[in-house]
Amino acid sequence: MLRPGIIVTPGDLVDGFAAAAPDDLAEPFARLVEATWAGGQVTAGALSAVRRLGARFAGLDPHHQGHVAILFGLLLEARRGDGLDAVHTVIADGFDQYLRAWPADRDADTLFFPLLYLLAHFPGRRAEVLAAPGTGVLDRDDRSRLDRALASLDEKNPDVGRAFPYPAAWELNEDERDFDRAWIDRLGPQELQAHWDNDTETVLGHLGAKAYWALLHGSPVPFVPTAEAARAGDAPGRPAPGGLFGRHAEALRCPHCHGRMSESGDAMVCAGCARSFPVAEGILNLTGTGAPVDRSQDFLFKLAEMPTMGYFYETYARPNFLRLCGANWNAGITPAVEDAYIAEQVRPVDGPVLDLAAGAGRWTSVLAEHVGADRLIALDLGLPMLAALRERLPAVPAVLGGADVLPFGDATLGAVMCWNALQAFPAQAPAAIREVGRCLRPGGTFTLLTFRNSPDPVYRYFVGRHHFPQHAAGLHLFDYDDILRWIADAGLTIQDERTPGMFVIMTAVRAG
Repeated sequence: MLRPGIIVTPGDLVDGFAAAAPDDLAEPFARLVEATWAGGQVTAGALSAVRRLGARFAGLDPHHQGHVAILFGLLLEARRGDGLDAVHTVIADGFDQYLRAWPADRDADTLFFPLLYLLAHFPGRRAEVLAAPGTGVLDRDDRSRLDRALASLDEKNPDVGRAFPYPAAWELNEDERDFDRAWIDRLGPQELQAHWDNDTETVLGHLGAKAYWALLHGSPVPFVPTAEAARAGDAPGRPAPGGLFGRHAEALRCPHCHGRMSESGDAMVCAGCARSFPVAEGILNLTGTGAPVDRSQDFLFKLAEMPTMGYFYETYARPNFLRLCGANWNAGITPAVEDAYIAEQVRPVDGPVLDLAAGAGRWTSVLAEHVGADRLIALDLGLPMLAALRERLPAVPAVLGGADVLPFGDATLGAVMCWNALQAFPAQAPAAIREVGRCLRPGGTFTLLTFRNSPDPVYRYFVGRHHFPQHAAGLHLFDYDDILRWIADAGLTIQDERTPGMFVIMTAVRAG
């Protein structure tokens, strides 16, 4: 941090940074970032610092050059501040030396990934970047991100909404392409541009996060799509004769009046307010639409049944999400590690076990193996995800509903798990944890995996550049102290917590 009362010029900061040892750059780089890029805005002193850094770039060692590449990328993404255009011009004038310095070896982590990130900001020099030796050694995912970052919007044939985890992962068939074209054709020019800009920010954010981590920690483990989708349909049992929801009738409650519900044909009916909630394909719809879940008419279900969409989340999106949000670029947290934690920590007392925000059911399968499918209920607000879950686990009933008002009575659940999902509904997270505390029986466990904000403003910025449907303005994670407070306010006591990288993995228990 800059000390109040002491005048430090941009030249002083650049000289201090350049003079620092390669393994002792954290503090001088942080000062340089703070003085030139405060809160994502170009500062008054940025132009002078950028000129000095550009003039000295070729003479710096790879560690220093890598840090400069990160800073220049941040400044190119700035959209306001003093001398913004001049700063961008000075950085752009150095393009040739950045390209020459880009090594043709992806294991040159201190420079390869930072310069990849920086060069991705020059769509006007697209042909030169794509012809560089460094491009030839890129893995498929980064090659796809670079290609998209350097592309320009084609208003006659736009391709938007498929940026994460990388565009080439979206291997759409013709039906899915038609689905895309239908909603894209309804966008006006401004909406189309906004989607395009968000996609660009997303791919640059991912390149930046990976580059910054590589600069500080070494070469990331290459991404290989997981084969988890192969487990689809591996069900531990078949639906019980009495119906999927009847065995949990003692716990289920109406989300409107909290009355008890009972099965009646293809619906669950509330004894208190007489509302009827449709059940189809093993999914209880509590969203209030009143419409049954119909695979034959709902195109989202058709997408969920297609391998490239139904399990896309597990095969491509989820592993990359963990790399980004958990700073898991070294793949230290693997599915096997997650499986082992769930098996070790989920300790239900009597009552159903809820998989809250269950997604496509990969970790519901682990719960089923651990506690038995007949005890499980899966809840999620995503219809395609629940369709995939029901294919995988036909013995497990699914509830289509939100997490902020759980459809269960007080102290009726034996355990709850919310795995890699709390960040999907950040505004509802406090209420969801409070509901978990209400519904758990004494001694029941709440097992959680989510992510916390990085204390490093640069890495936090890169995460926030990612745009998802539930995070249209940028991905929002949690402050760790907030999570601890929500757990305590819900009457839960933490009995195990682990925080590798930016993960929050914990188990809490409901007091007796």
